[in-house]
Amino acid sequence: MDNKEAIVAYARKTVPITELEAIEFASAFKEILVKKRQFLIQPNFTAKSRYFVLNGSLRAYVIGDDGQEHTIQLALEEWWISDYNSYIYQQPASMFVVALEDSRLLEISYDDESKLKAINHQFETFFRLLAERTAASMQRRLISNLTKSAEERYELFIERYAEFTRRFPQYVIASYLGMTTEFLSKIRNKRVKQKS
Repeated sequence: MDNKEAIVAYARKTVPITELEAIEFASAFKEILVKKRQFLIQPNFTAKSRYFVLNGSLRAYVIGDDGQEHTIQLALEEWWISDYNSYIYQQPASMFVVALEDSRLLEISYDDESKLKAINHQFETFFRLLAERTAASMQRRLISNLTKSAEERYELFIERYAEFTRRFPQYVIASYLGMTTEFLSKIRNKRVKQKS
């Protein structure tokens, strides 16, 4: 399967598309290679694209007034990433999006996505469902952050995203879960002791 076929296969999990539609859909994406530590989006610049991960890992984060980094989103294979507020409203970004590994991505620009949605109902449905799932996921995470203890958040994280614990550095996971790296280390050490 070539890399453009990967995005078609992904889309077909959500909406039925014909061979002709598949060609049209795939042609809107451009394959890009990014190096580890390369930034795709930075604050004050408008996010012109969103990215589908073919392979690699990426992180979206903000920096608070105190200089503390807060991870907003993580992405591995078959995940999407961007500064969505900037992308959807075409206004300056507030987040950094950076590659944590050398990564191969499919990029779609805001303009090309808009064209796809305008010409075909299936494409519009695909992107709408993608947005709905993203919104639901963000809501679940927000509720978890507000109602669960740090230990419970970590347990949920490793239950849902075991691969993330292997691929992302501990400081990134801690930032994503809203805790310090030291506190995450204590939780992990406690788990190891309980299992032994």
